Amino acid sequence: VIAYGATAGNIFINGRAGERFGVRNSGATLVVEGVGDHCCEYMTGGVVVVLGRAGFNFAAGMTGGLAYVLDESADFDMRCNLSGVDLEIVRENSHEEAQLKGLIQKHFELTGSEVARRILDQWQEYLDKFVLVFPVEYRKALGRMNLDDEKSFNKKNQNS
Repeated sequence: VIAYGATAGNIFINGRAGERFGVRNSGATLVVEGVGDHCCEYMTGGVVVVLGRAGFNFAAGMTGGLAYVLDESADFDMRCNLSGVDLEIVRENSHEEAQLKGLIQKHFELTGSEVARRILDQWQEYLDKFVLVFPVEYRKALGRMNLDDEKSFNKKNQNS
């Protein structure tokens, strides 16, 4: 178990982790080159990047944060617990692409990872192989926050 209940900080692992990686993560940034079962279980915040194979029951109970998973075999959906998350592509020129590439670059700089180097050297080929794991509840919360911000902005401008 690594980063169980983490609330902040960064972990970059040159290699694979075992089971229950990032369980109950609520604010840490974690990058690893593969994980066992139950990764991101009950995660409520933070960011997890998996640069390799992920085990079964990924994202069970995940309600917040984001995860990026390299899905070279195109079967991650069979190992992910889809009951509370959506699986999306990482769009080119998006905030998510910039975040993902930046974290992989940092991973390479800190660990000398050959996996990260290969991905960065062939970025266009690898980008399409990443899956963004986006919790449904998190999307709803972001939508409510954006709506509240818009209402506040409109109210402020009406009073001006």
